[in-house]
Amino acid sequence: MPQSNGIYHPTDDILKKYAQVMVHFALAKGRGLQRGEVVLLRVPDVAKDLARALQREVLISGGHPIMRLSPTGNFDKDFFEYANEEQLAFFPRDYFQAQANLIDHQIAIIADVDPYELQAIDPRKVLLTSQSTKPYRDWVTEKEMNNRFSWTAALWATPAKAQEVGLTLEEYWQQIINACFLDYDDPVAKWQELNRQQQVLKQKITDLDIQWVHVEGEDVDLKVFIGEQRRWQSGSGANIPSFEVFTSPDWRGTEGWIRFNQPLYRYGNVVKDIELQFKKGVISSFSASSGQDFLQKMITTENSDKIGEFSLTDQRMSRITHLMAEILYDENITNNTHIALGSAYRDCYAGDSASLTAQDWEKLGFNDSPLHSDLISTTDRRVTATLATGEKMVIYEHGQFTFWDPDDTF
Repeated sequence: MPQSNGIYHPTDDILKKYAQVMVHFALAKGRGLQRGEVVLLRVPDVAKDLARALQREVLISGGHPIMRLSPTGNFDKDFFEYANEEQLAFFPRDYFQAQANLIDHQIAIIADVDPYELQAIDPRKVLLTSQSTKPYRDWVTEKEMNNRFSWTAALWATPAKAQEVGLTLEEYWQQIINACFLDYDDPVAKWQELNRQQQVLKQKITDLDIQWVHVEGEDVDLKVFIGEQRRWQSGSGANIPSFEVFTSPDWRGTEGWIRFNQPLYRYGNVVKDIELQFKKGVISSFSASSGQDFLQKMITTENSDKIGEFSLTDQRMSRITHLMAEILYDENITNNTHIALGSAYRDCYAGDSASLTAQDWEKLGFNDSPLHSDLISTTDRRVTATLATGEKMVIYEHGQFTFWDPDDTF
């Protein structure tokens, strides 16, 4: 294993495989990049070796890479310290509209060199900037719904994140290598195999025609109304790795309470021991042992007091065994259930979405918000579904789906 100035660094072979998974599998829902397509590569400067590997694979595929190498080291902190209200809310519409029109795909690499960089920044400033860019997210989401855009995200290990979760940098990288099947001779083929399993699983759970789920455990008693014309989805390349199976329920039918044993890392803040109470689909009370002020600001952001996602991960799929202090991994850790507050995923609509208006989405109970915040628990839970027939069925228990066997999918 190579070392760079005494610090662990993945081998060129690992970086090549990592890039191949993203370019040749993850884009276009498992189809991979095609000749002539344009892909935006958004990579922090500390991960420039991976950026180079990504660029090579895009070129090998006959695609057109647009590289955006972003600086790390307090650039974000300086922006939020010195920007005024007008600058925080500034949205260069023409620039982002042109970018949304141009690109066919996006690959984003997460590399957090300082998880607490924005800790002293007023969260309202960060949330204001996030809200201002919502039109761009809406544009690319519309393209995605029409199969004209895809994206994926992946993680670059940093010493700060490894230290945060009590791992060495090499151990942290090993979690990434294992989770992404980079220890396989052909990780792209392995991801294609996993994708076939996920396709079968999500079709089976969709075919159950679930109306309600009731989640029970020592830290939860929550009922979630799935809603009309819903289907369940899996990662299918969006996010590497992704092992979860999820849907976007009708937010109006969420009742009960839930507590999360894993912390939320967001915008330089850490929120621990979150507990939420829902009444008629809206958070009626909340608490946290730390970070409650930030949690309050997050929840009071437009429609972030409502559920946008309900997700389950089967422990027979996930190879993530340790908290990573990064939602991309923590929402896919083995034996977890989670919900997200904020925006829903419109591809969880089972009908023809092309003609739906904003009012239609609202009538269907798909939440719309500038934020999407995943909250994780890994405690043992039982999920009982009420089907359209009225039958009740335990669909998830002891960290796995009860109605699905991975060996029966081929």
